[in-house]
Amino acid sequence: MEEEPNSGTEPWAEGLHNTNNNNASPAGWLGARSGHPLAPFGSAGTEPSYLGRVVLEIVESERTYARDLRSIVEGYLGKIIDAEEPVLRPEQVSALFGNIEDIYELSSTLLQNLESCASDPVAVAVCFVTRSQEFAIYTQYCNNYPSSVAALAECMRSKAQARFLRECQERLRHALPLGAYLLKPVQRILKYHLLLQEIAKHFENKAGDDYEVVLEAIDTMTCVAWYINDMKRKHEHAIRQQEIQSLLLGWKGPDLTSYGELVLEGTFRVQRARHERAIFLFDKTLLITKRRGDHYVYKTHIPCSSLMLIESTRDSLCFSLAHYKHGKQQHSLQAKSVEEKRVWTHHIKRLILENHHAIIPQKAKEAILEMDLFYPPRLPRYSPEHLKKSWSCQPLGDATAEPRQGRRQS
Repeated sequence: MEEEPNSGTEPWAEGLHNTNNNNASPAGWLGARSGHPLAPFGSAGTEPSYLGRVVLEIVESERTYARDLRSIVEGYLGKIIDAEEPVLRPEQVSALFGNIEDIYELSSTLLQNLESCASDPVAVAVCFVTRSQEFAIYTQYCNNYPSSVAALAECMRSKAQARFLRECQERLRHALPLGAYLLKPVQRILKYHLLLQEIAKHFENKAGDDYEVVLEAIDTMTCVAWYINDMKRKHEHAIRQQEIQSLLLGWKGPDLTSYGELVLEGTFRVQRARHERAIFLFDKTLLITKRRGDHYVYKTHIPCSSLMLIESTRDSLCFSLAHYKHGKQQHSLQAKSVEEKRVWTHHIKRLILENHHAIIPQKAKEAILEMDLFYPPRLPRYSPEHLKKSWSCQPLGDATAEPRQGRRQS
């Protein structure tokens, strides 16, 4: 089986901060800043300004990206569909390519818009703001990506299918196999906001309306990247939640999905217990178990609405949990690091506040949580929830949704 480049790197772990991209290199331009932001390429015969090179890189990298997408759609998918004898099963085709045709159509249209901007960085920013809702189709593609990797691995185990895909690669004169190209949309959608940040960084007038447009574009695309990462995380947690349910012994309660999303899981040493405890924190309950081989033996659970947290002043790694009606029956846990304790106590406090029967003012909740000095990454001015409500795509977390088929597929 041919290996994909960067196969050791989990694309979802790149988050919002990875600047390594084969389509664009936002930190890679050299040159001094000069020129007016609306005329970035300077006068005739002169070197373009740094800002001009940034704008040029956005357009050129989108052109390369659109060309790569076209090669997938025409050089692989088209050949499979037009083949006289079926090479791949329909379900393999659907899993392998997802909605790549929709992605290609969006990139082609975006490229046309960018090419008509006459190197105006503000006009470039407007292209992303006006098309913000259309980028929602990437959530479906990113959700399908693990299935795409699995389908490709299956194809490479078949001599006939592997030979067909290699022939397509040779016909296209691609140095890299199909897997490398199927990863590109995942990489690209998480890089747009980084490219736009380079425009803002080298924009001369940071007080005018033009600069505000650039900031809005950054916020828009940061929301897209944040939302996709968040939906992917929820999707993975939902799968993990099903695994825990299947491995849980002695549990007589309802299905774990009734307790909301899996927020955290970890292993802790427990006072007066010979073995460590595997702890699972859900939106609505805390589950305490003991490992037995590959399984988890149920010990107890505490609803978050009844959960009480006691932080130790003697030991920086210890904290205790109890049902507020049974305060003396405490579960004293020892974390492996101060950071682990901080993350767990923060989320426990948050869920206690969210599940408390009394109405707690929002400012009071924020004040309590800020005492942890737990600051999540800065989110854009335009809330991801705002984008989530406006997008028409199916959220990644909904496993019951049927993927939208490409227009060429039956």
